[in-house]
Amino acid sequence: MVRTLLALQGGLVRGALARLLAAEDDIKVVGEVETPHEFRAAVRAERPDVAVVDVDTLTLEHLTELVSAEPTGRTDSTTRLLVLIEQRRTARLAPVLAEHGRRIGFLSHDVPPGRIAEAVRQLAAGEVVLDPELVVAVLEMSDSPLTPREREVLDVAAEGHPVREIAVKLSLSAGTVRNHLSRIMAKTGARTRLEAVRIAREAGWI
Repeated sequence: MVRTLLALQGGLVRGALARLLAAEDDIKVVGEVETPHEFRAAVRAERPDVAVVDVDTLTLEHLTELVSAEPTGRTDSTTRLLVLIEQRRTARLAPVLAEHGRRIGFLSHDVPPGRIAEAVRQLAAGEVVLDPELVVAVLEMSDSPLTPREREVLDVAAEGHPVREIAVKLSLSAGTVRNHLSRIMAKTGARTRLEAVRIAREAGWI
């Protein structure tokens, strides 16, 4: 049995996927969470073979930090991650794939549920999982002038959150967030935060 943890936003979506995976003979859903804190606790408690996550629950930076922090040389006993991601966010994938290609798999956010079940099995078997459409999107995107943290800040800012809420979501100080936003404005040549979001999205940087 492939022990699988779900870390997805939205109870209806998460519940529907849980029911679909639980109906598979060789997959067992061992938990459902929707926050980074719950995710870390569930991974420690359940030691799932695969965790299905989205970048609304855990950013790519958080995911790579989690993978990098786990002991090396124990690939059979560490959790592999299946990340569901929108194509517009694929600018961040290249460095992650280069370093963690066999530990983290990527599928487009809108793949059929059956493909997710298949990918869970592939990851558990140590195979590489990568949606071809995401590969094309990565190759087509221009190099981003934004650092990973700046992209993360702008991604959250794009949801309309004020500085203090961005700071809370990313565990940063409000002053640090303002500094990141100032650098983002300078790098994108934008006059407003909304314009910076638009420029970055059109370029595929977030």
